[in-house]
Amino acid sequence: MKRRLGAKILRAVASPLRLNILRMLYDRGSLSYTEIMNNLKLSPSRDAGRFAYHLKTLINMNLIASDPNSRKYRITGLGRSLVEFADDIENSMYREQMLVRTSRLAIERFDRNKIAESLVREASVPADLAQTVAREAERRLLKLGTKYLTAPLIREFVNAILIERGLEEYRHKMTRLGFPVYDVTLLMKEMSGKSANVEDIQMTAGRRVMGEYTLLNVLPRKVADAHISGEIHIANLGSWILKPSVFMHDARVFIQYGLLPGSPLKISVAGRPKSLRSAFSLLINALQLAASEISLEQVFDFINVFLAPFAKDMSPEDIKEEISLFLASINLTMPTEVSLGLEIDIPPFLAEHKAFGCGGREVGVYGDFADESSLLASAFLECLKESTEEKPLLNPAIIVKIRDSIRGEDEEILRLAHELAITGLPYFANLLPKSQRYTSYAAIGTRLVTDWKEDWEIDTIRTGCMDQVIVNIPRAAYESAKDEDRFFEKIREFAEKGLEALRIKHQTIKSRAEEGLLPFLLQRKEGDYYFRIDNSLSILSFVGLNEAVQFMTGETIQESSHALSFADKVISFLADHVERYGRKANMRFKLGLPYDFEAATRLAQLDIERYGLGTVLTQGERERPYYTNLNVVPHHAEIPLEEYLKIESHMQKIISGSHLAKISLGSLEASPEELLSTTKNIIDQYHIGFYTYDQPLTYCSNCRRTWRGELLKCPSCGSVNTLMRFERETARYRFKTA
Repeated sequence: MKRRLGAKILRAVASPLRLNILRMLYDRGSLSYTEIMNNLKLSPSRDAGRFAYHLKTLINMNLIASDPNSRKYRITGLGRSLVEFADDIENSMYREQMLVRTSRLAIERFDRNKIAESLVREASVPADLAQTVAREAERRLLKLGTKYLTAPLIREFVNAILIERGLEEYRHKMTRLGFPVYDVTLLMKEMSGKSANVEDIQMTAGRRVMGEYTLLNVLPRKVADAHISGEIHIANLGSWILKPSVFMHDARVFIQYGLLPGSPLKISVAGRPKSLRSAFSLLINALQLAASEISLEQVFDFINVFLAPFAKDMSPEDIKEEISLFLASINLTMPTEVSLGLEIDIPPFLAEHKAFGCGGREVGVYGDFADESSLLASAFLECLKESTEEKPLLNPAIIVKIRDSIRGEDEEILRLAHELAITGLPYFANLLPKSQRYTSYAAIGTRLVTDWKEDWEIDTIRTGCMDQVIVNIPRAAYESAKDEDRFFEKIREFAEKGLEALRIKHQTIKSRAEEGLLPFLLQRKEGDYYFRIDNSLSILSFVGLNEAVQFMTGETIQESSHALSFADKVISFLADHVERYGRKANMRFKLGLPYDFEAATRLAQLDIERYGLGTVLTQGERERPYYTNLNVVPHHAEIPLEEYLKIESHMQKIISGSHLAKISLGSLEASPEELLSTTKNIIDQYHIGFYTYDQPLTYCSNCRRTWRGELLKCPSCGSVNTLMRFERETARYRFKTA
């Protein structure tokens, strides 16, 4: 009896038409009478009788069933089994010959079940649907007739099937990361043009892959699309889910405890330093270990104060020798950028703090070492000046901190700093205003102050900046068609997406820390983690305020009080929105200005592609357009210095998370005395918190000399091809490739 039934079932699918009907219902689900006929390309007038006969045969054999309510036909479990059996019979011979080169760099025989397993494991596709998609992929691959497949090719077929079925959510999760062979070739050529090394190429390729992963699998679609389309720019995308961007070290931790006691890192423990040389060596080791866990910049603030006990009874010449070695080590070996904060005097809030010296022992208070601290500050500046007479020393950056009116011995140190400032290298932090008293800066402009827990140590050191997202202000203007209400609504919309990205980064980095992926930063000191991760800052910044104001009002910021007032309204709106979002999320969010020139160029270029050169307002040349960034007023705007300082002073009060005023040295003959006079004017009349003097530099590798200005040939040897030019497009000097 069973054999006769089996024979009848096999006869039911002996007709190719009936087998095609079963396969169609297997692949596409329930279909109506008309849908089946249309898909089979049958004529209702000519083929209706024959088609009805075939349907009846399949129903009688319980291979399909009809639903009276929907008037559609569906495949039964028996019909499904029969389709799978028929496919297995047809494909068995070819499948045995198909080989796959897997992502594990192994060669295996093709197995459809592995496709289904991947769909379930990677994209949480229901098991039945996964089997259906896997069978369809197998059919298509078999039609190719190829005997050698690769895992990426199979994945492309699977993704195509998911798209055809409208299963975009699953396809999104199945996307393969990486980039084409041609792009890798271009990357190597591009990096070679920038004098990069092999390690740089590998790291850049890795960052691009991690950036793709972040956009595809971490950020919500609306946030990822906002970055891709140019509404916002997510800085450091390649390390967005891995590490913070800026970290403020505390040298006292390493002086007091040595390096990494109790750390899970498998390295030798370095003991407490017993001399200035060993203290510098210890800090170098700390910077190198932390570099793999910080994407952008590390800062040692108060460095001359915390090292002052080690300079006791040392001669100025010996101190300079140790500092020269320290600066050279950072410049030659450090993969991240480093800032060093120099104090002219011992800050009042540090004067009575316990001081630690040789062997990590307590040696009094830091106020006892004012002379040594000043000696170290002078030595740092002298060493940097001597180095700059040859090739510019761009890393580390030196931040000179001014806490009191300039007078007496302080003026001598500042005069030395301004001898160096004619080459644009040092940064100056104006800490005279009450709101600036406990502020720490990184050279890129990141500002940490006692505005979170209201304790200078907790809020400014052993913490840092998670990262920043840049809002495209001109895009909001173009989208608004000069309607002011719509303009502010667009800014709010873009800001929301940027803030959500920052919130996700903060939460993700905390998860990375809990997984043990930041072992150096999360080492414990007296029960507390070294990195005060919950106190870290996240910055929403913006580019193109000047261009947006010009588009909306017809005037640039510096051209009229009306334009300046409108700019003030925009940044106040953004600052208030960021503060409210931060309070709601219980996270430390601030408005800042970007250090990222890539964002200024990328967003401008995307807007030109969308709106055209006739609409988009930019800075720079036609071939290399960019939006105003870092400063509110374009850096090369022809306005009196007093007017520029007045505008920047006002804006820095509102833009409190990150800022840096670049003061262009239009005259190459500016003297240290003139610059010192300008600094006195800044601290007496303006509230500019952070600034630097700026001009291009040219280095001749033949003469080994640095010249002020952008030169076409060396003034000494007349050479052209031996010149290297450096310019500060944003916060730091960079080698100019063209």
